[in-house]
Amino acid sequence: MKPNYQGNCIKSSLNTKFLGLTIDDSLSWKAHIDQMISKLNTACFVIRTIQAIMYLETLRIVYFAYIHSIISYRIIFWGNQPYSDKIFKIKKRVQDREIHVGNCQKLRNTTPIFPIYIYSISIYVVKNKHLFHTDNQIHSIDTRFKTNFKLMVPCIIIQCE
Repeated sequence: MKPNYQGNCIKSSLNTKFLGLTIDDSLSWKAHIDQMISKLNTACFVIRTIQAIMYLETLRIVYFAYIHSIISYRIIFWGNQPYSDKIFKIKKRVQDREIHVGNCQKLRNTTPIFPIYIYSISIYVVKNKHLFHTDNQIHSIDTRFKTNFKLMVPCIIIQCE
């Protein structure tokens, strides 16, 4: 069976990169998280190298510009995956070991990964309310949850030969 879309055959692959996200064939995000681990290890080395010559505020700027940006990019896709705990461990290593404890107090107060994930999901919902329907738009039953949002998943039909 070969899937096609509008007469074009879709080739199968183990993973593909799209807008900076590596998507694998099982949607486990393991390949993407593995690439992030490599980037974050490089960032750890950079912070370890510059910590002796930089002030705390400069290290904080480097942290948010380099590490936090890598972690928060498209976290709504991979943030709830089992592999994401590896990212948390690297983030914690940067905060605890890579920067001397005396200089680290402000970096320890940075946000953990799961709240970043929840915040990103919340921002997505607020910016894309048009993708959601409330219960009173779906049915006419008067309930106390009638104004709650429900995600309507779009249906895509792919014909297979």
